[in-house]
Amino acid sequence: MNPTSVLIIGGGLGLLLLMVGLVLSFLGGGSVVEERLGRYAETGGLVTTVGEDTGPRGDQPTALSDFFNRMGEGTDLFASIGVSLAQADIKLRPAEFIAAMVLASVGGAALALILGLGLLMAIAAGAGGLFIPRIYVNQAKRRRLKKFDDQLGDMLNLMVNGLRAGFSTLQAMEAVSHEMPIPIADEFRRVVQEMQLGITTEEALDHMLRRIHSDDLDLVITAINVQREVGGNLAEILDVISFTIRERVRIKGEIQTLTAQGRATAWVISALPIALMGLLYLVNRPYFMQFFNPETRNCGIPLICLAGLMIGSGFYATQKIVDIDI
Repeated sequence: MNPTSVLIIGGGLGLLLLMVGLVLSFLGGGSVVEERLGRYAETGGLVTTVGEDTGPRGDQPTALSDFFNRMGEGTDLFASIGVSLAQADIKLRPAEFIAAMVLASVGGAALALILGLGLLMAIAAGAGGLFIPRIYVNQAKRRRLKKFDDQLGDMLNLMVNGLRAGFSTLQAMEAVSHEMPIPIADEFRRVVQEMQLGITTEEALDHMLRRIHSDDLDLVITAINVQREVGGNLAEILDVISFTIRERVRIKGEIQTLTAQGRATAWVISALPIALMGLLYLVNRPYFMQFFNPETRNCGIPLICLAGLMIGSGFYATQKIVDIDI
């Protein structure tokens, strides 16, 4: 092979590698540092951080997941899912969450078909499976918020003691991130990290409030921001707020105890008709299928829909009655 051919081949390979590098750089969308800074500065930590404390799985997302996330990035759907996942502290990407919804739907429909429940029940099971991941996320958000509210009083005591010992506000928050249990330690660790990246204290606290929708936390953040603007003894202010929050938690606990019977009654009464329908379907299927026979389904299906509407409205009304705001 002559030297000219070698030069041509080498130049062609170099040009090809250069083009591949440019394409990968364009698709990469920025460096890792820029991505992390953008995560905290632009979204306030609302984007789910998959790589944190998840091991090799979180550090190396699949190419397919990364592709779909890049396609849906910036859309309202992905933004809403990302906010919900961050508030529930679930280490999933929006595309992975959508995939979980699809798998739950397909799994529910397949299970109904395997059990021989019929095509109509399979469609209903598939439609219900779509809501299972969303219900799980909402439950995780509520549990995390309740744990956060329960730990808020102890966190304020720790901050008050630190401030009285001579700590700055940042040092007191850092002590909370080290000494308190999760989830409050994780949230204050994010606040400290954002402040170390150069974000102002007000913005960092506002980001935490967006992740944790708590009235008590809103009161604490408002007090800290006001004190930073007009001055005053922050330790005494937080001490008074701590007492107020502890009293609210105590009263909420008493209300939960007094209304436990009403909530349990609502669940039992609402579940009885559904359990009876399932039992009738297993024991006497021809009798139950009278709702769906061609001759009677014009009356049977509306009756089932009306019964479901009445059960749902009764359950919702009962839950609103026992839900007393403090």
